[in-house]
Amino acid sequence: MFKNTTTWASFSVDNLEKAKEFYGTTLGIPVEDVKPGVVTLKLKEGKVNIFLKKHHVPATFTILNFQVDDISKIMEELSRKGIIFEHYDGEEDIFTDKKGIAEDGGFKASWFKDPAGNLLQLIQAPAS
Repeated sequence: MFKNTTTWASFSVDNLEKAKEFYGTTLGIPVEDVKPGVVTLKLKEGKVNIFLKKHHVPATFTILNFQVDDISKIMEELSRKGIIFEHYDGEEDIFTDKKGIAEDGGFKASWFKDPAGNLLQLIQAPAS
């Protein structure tokens, strides 16, 4: 039924201006105003809508995954921009090293939050 439909994801924030600055300037993703209270991230493969929600509650799971070639390099660049990476000690079945990188089966991953507290992930696939 939906095999050939156009789809996109959406998530909420508590401050749209902070979100536009974070995603557009800090992360370098093109951001487009759609209508009052909604902006769109224009990604390589699709789009994601961000909407203002009065009683926003941050997602407790990863809402966006960014595949990168060199996770350590990207983490260093983002750290210089003030991004703080999450550290996990196994409570969520995730263990990260002192830099905040988890490794599993050749994959490397790290997590950080947007200004609204939503969880984002960097992921590096194993070299082929």
